[in-house]
Amino acid sequence: MNKVRVVVVDDSPTIRSIITKVLTQDSGIEVVGEAGDPIEAREAIKALNPDVITLDVEMPKMNGIEFLEKIMRLRPMPVIMVSTLTQAGAAISIEALELGAFDCVGKPDFDGLAEKVKAAARARMRPLGERTQQGQRRTNYRPSSKVLAIGSSTGGVEALITMLQHFPENCPATVITQHMPPTFTASFAARLDRLCAPKVQEASDGALLSPGHIYLAPGGARHLEVRGAGQLRCKLTEGPLVSGHSPSVDVLFNSVAETCRSRAVGVILTGMGRDGARGLKAMRDAGARTLGQDESSCIVYGMPKAALELGGVERQVSLSNMGAAALELCEFEMRGAA
Repeated sequence: MNKVRVVVVDDSPTIRSIITKVLTQDSGIEVVGEAGDPIEAREAIKALNPDVITLDVEMPKMNGIEFLEKIMRLRPMPVIMVSTLTQAGAAISIEALELGAFDCVGKPDFDGLAEKVKAAARARMRPLGERTQQGQRRTNYRPSSKVLAIGSSTGGVEALITMLQHFPENCPATVITQHMPPTFTASFAARLDRLCAPKVQEASDGALLSPGHIYLAPGGARHLEVRGAGQLRCKLTEGPLVSGHSPSVDVLFNSVAETCRSRAVGVILTGMGRDGARGLKAMRDAGARTLGQDESSCIVYGMPKAALELGGVERQVSLSNMGAAALELCEFEMRGAA
């Protein structure tokens, strides 16, 4: 099996050395080159044709975001951003993920970097100008009492923006678990709030679920659940990792299955691993309608594939049509109940 060829781009020789050491401990990875700035990186990419590059956010001559945008427009390839896990770094990282970066890792521990590099080498990358877009915002959407639950991971920032940015102001109450570091989710919620007509916020414990609102699970050691007999609310619970994650998509979907049963729609988007597969199956078994992102539009066809194989996905939909498909399922049920 061929090794994954990597170019490491960072202005710090020390950081380049650490990343190289971390990556070369994996027998499936070969660091074929290093670069101290985007100018050197451009020449290294041309000469070495790597499978993946790691890219520092803050560098001289041209910052990592500007360089990433050029890469994704002219020569799309898997890029893993290396960022400080600060609020400022989180905002920049969200921008990078929106531009098409495969994932972000934080200095200085680089947890999981090797696995992300190997997954990135298998990802489907598209030129920035060819990203899927939906139509105009729907302004005549009938208010729904349904709860829309969404789970996503790698590639999820771009996918969620594509799906949600044309939701109407009175969309169904929507809850989302996206695998993301703790410092990233507040920045991502703020970014979504600027791009979307509904109100988007980081979920807080006890927050009342209301139409026209989208609630994003905070990153960290708590899981997001939907609970309540009459009025549905967000519940944040501390607990161990579930399906390898906290927050976990399985935890969210299982809570929606138990609490909302047929009064819900579940959507599973791009991501590595199996988180959400069992939970989406539980939702479908409870009478909810369910959708999975199709393989051709996923950055990583892991979570949707696992959910499909387990029987949790009622229908596969391309990312460009996912928002409309989810809203239509909510509308259909509302009309049927009227």
